[in-house]
Amino acid sequence: MDQQVSIFFASVKQKDRESVHMEYTTLGKTGLRVSRMGFGGIPIQKVDAAVTRKLMERLVERGVNYIDTARGYTVSESFLGEALEGGLREKFVLATKSMARTRAEMERDIEISLRNLRTDYIDLYQVHNPSLAELEQVTAPGGALEALLAAKAAGKIGHIGVTAHMAGVFEKALTMDWVETVMFPYNIVETQGEALMQKCREQNVGFICMKPMAGGALEDARLAMRFIGRNENVSVVIPGMYDVREIDQNIEAIEDASPLTEAERAQLDVIRRELGTQFCRRCNYCQPCTAGIAISGIFVLEGYLNRYGLGDWAKQRYAAMGKKAGDCVGCGACEKRCPYQLPIRQMLARCKDEFGA
Repeated sequence: MDQQVSIFFASVKQKDRESVHMEYTTLGKTGLRVSRMGFGGIPIQKVDAAVTRKLMERLVERGVNYIDTARGYTVSESFLGEALEGGLREKFVLATKSMARTRAEMERDIEISLRNLRTDYIDLYQVHNPSLAELEQVTAPGGALEALLAAKAAGKIGHIGVTAHMAGVFEKALTMDWVETVMFPYNIVETQGEALMQKCREQNVGFICMKPMAGGALEDARLAMRFIGRNENVSVVIPGMYDVREIDQNIEAIEDASPLTEAERAQLDVIRRELGTQFCRRCNYCQPCTAGIAISGIFVLEGYLNRYGLGDWAKQRYAAMGKKAGDCVGCGACEKRCPYQLPIRQMLARCKDEFGA
């Protein structure tokens, strides 16, 4: 096991359980001690602050101490801010991020995040999904980095990181000495970042694993989490969750330190063959569609049609959609915004043929 990794034991009072253990790591040069599994704050947009509070209480019980959210996740910061009042804030390493690229925009977003999260201090503030050109803008005079460094000096944020969807941005970030953490997709079907993850380890840059379920494309959450848990270059993985049962199930999977079985390895191969690499991660950066198509929603239904044995249900749901794949006007605006460079127009044309509209 990595020398950075140590095991701490968190006693948990539950009806039928005496205790569980949670593995903690040091998040690179930040020096922050974080649970190997964190909490991804996208899905709480589907619930409310009261449910979010219950989730936070469960995380504390289970020893999870890392929370990820973003300015772009609509009400996520606000729900978390309300849920963490009353003494819970101090129990978490709190991370958020902004797509601001200029100093003025980032100054504004940092203040909004502080208000939303109802705190005077954010542990990790990240530059959210820049392109290579935008990363240059961030670091240029008048760029967002100036605001981040000023906020750090003022004690408003503790550390600075970058999130990326493209390997080129990941690689570039590792050449910048102000980058303390990098967040990047890593899962059963997206392993293109493994060499750079090793560089993170060598350079003492914390690696935050996003999209462990490939944006919902992976059905077997336990296998997905066990796969990630075997890679010691992952500092913390942040599955999105909005149900207490998901928290418990994911923790049980990440805590299972046994080697992957032959059956599990065979299943990995099956998943990789079936899913490939050209699939929608539901990040929705492609939106809004010029023609009003819910692009990721159509691709989700295509998955149910072809992979999950729910063809009739998928066809019924597709038929009820206001805008269908056949309504695509071929403008290509979505493809320019897609961080995975997917051929969205071709994929929509395929869906049109499969669903018949």
